[in-house]
Amino acid sequence: RKIIFEKQWFYLDNAIGHIYGTTFEVTSGGNLQPKQEVEETTTETKEAGTDNRNIVDDGKSQKLTHDDIKALKDKGIKGQEIVQQLIENSTTFRDKTEFAQDKYIKKKKKKYEAVITIVKPSTRILSTMYYAREPGKINHLRYDTLAQMLTLGNIHAGNKMIVMETCAGLVLGAVMERMGGYGSIIQMYPGGGPVRAATSCFGFPKPFFDNLHEFPLSKVQSLLSGTFTTETLPADPEENALVEGESNGLSEEKQTSFQETEEEPATEGAMEINPTEEQDTMDINAEDVEFKENKEKENKENVREKQIKQWERRKKLIEAAALLREKNADGLIVASKFHPTPLLLSLLEFVAPSRPFVVYCQYKEPLLECYTKLRERGGVINLKLSETWLRNYQVLPDRSHPKLTMSGGGGYLLSGITVVLDKGKSDSSNSEALKMEEPSSKRCKLQDLPC
Repeated sequence: RKIIFEKQWFYLDNAIGHIYGTTFEVTSGGNLQPKQEVEETTTETKEAGTDNRNIVDDGKSQKLTHDDIKALKDKGIKGQEIVQQLIENSTTFRDKTEFAQDKYIKKKKKKYEAVITIVKPSTRILSTMYYAREPGKINHLRYDTLAQMLTLGNIHAGNKMIVMETCAGLVLGAVMERMGGYGSIIQMYPGGGPVRAATSCFGFPKPFFDNLHEFPLSKVQSLLSGTFTTETLPADPEENALVEGESNGLSEEKQTSFQETEEEPATEGAMEINPTEEQDTMDINAEDVEFKENKEKENKENVREKQIKQWERRKKLIEAAALLREKNADGLIVASKFHPTPLLLSLLEFVAPSRPFVVYCQYKEPLLECYTKLRERGGVINLKLSETWLRNYQVLPDRSHPKLTMSGGGGYLLSGITVVLDKGKSDSSNSEALKMEEPSSKRCKLQDLPC
């Protein structure tokens, strides 16, 4: 298919069969050809200025116009040759410093050389791409924050993880990549179904999806209260197909008998019809019958397909509910656009003791509220609210320095570890224990204060 990327269009047909990391050159017609490694001639000693203070960017330094460059492209001249001609026709190129010349060549190569390298998708590449291009789709989740989530959540092979995210499936894909197809994942989703747009970009093999389950958020409370029942879906597609087949058979019989009763009076009054006309009408009737039969078959097939899909969905829902009922998940990750407090308090019920949980939010205020609620509730230790900080560096010979532009904020993380919540103790016993620990003078003062 035709791919449009970075103002460049091409077809991926010729890329099939090559290994990841292969560099291709886009030829005329958008076809890809593996690029031959050519030794660069830039290693030769070239003239360079001492500084750039006398160079004025007035737009007149380049002799080649847009029309000239377009004419060169139409002739089929490669990007490397166009870059060379741009260098030769630049009046200020030789006056620039060596670093400025390298920067100029790199910039022009990026613009005129149609070179593409196909790399294997990974969490780092996809998260960087989403954050740079469409951060709103992933709730402005920065790649270093995602890395922190995977570390704090102790994601590894063989885990049983609960993931609740509205980041287009990026967090789910990152968890699946780290688990490597071993263990089980239960994805909690709002609405009609889970969104896995970014997950499909990872290119996971089919076995990775065998242990991936999904469960709707709308059924969580009913599952916790014990009133959970599956949707009114068919129990088995074969049984329903038999029942429908019988009912269809009955209806067909009724239809044929009804048609016979209608046709009887018509045949009495139509005795004087020519044999050719009779033959034509018979052919038309036969065609109508065939058309009706084909339509009925198609309808039956469609109904059966729908039933099978519903049955599979019901089966998956029951499996996910059974996994959640065990209440022994090895971790919980929440990264959604919804308020984290009700989500976390309900989903922590399915996590086993001494297991980590991580909650991401773009803003700190909802997480502060969540922090206080968890402190009041108990059952968690090592509760931390943190913000990740990132600074990019340019690392080049004799010119390594922090980049001038950097990300302002990468969101906030609330992490902690679950412990057994002792529900036997009442609030009064806790307050009495606290009073006993306090000195007598302080205890008296607290008692004297009016309520």
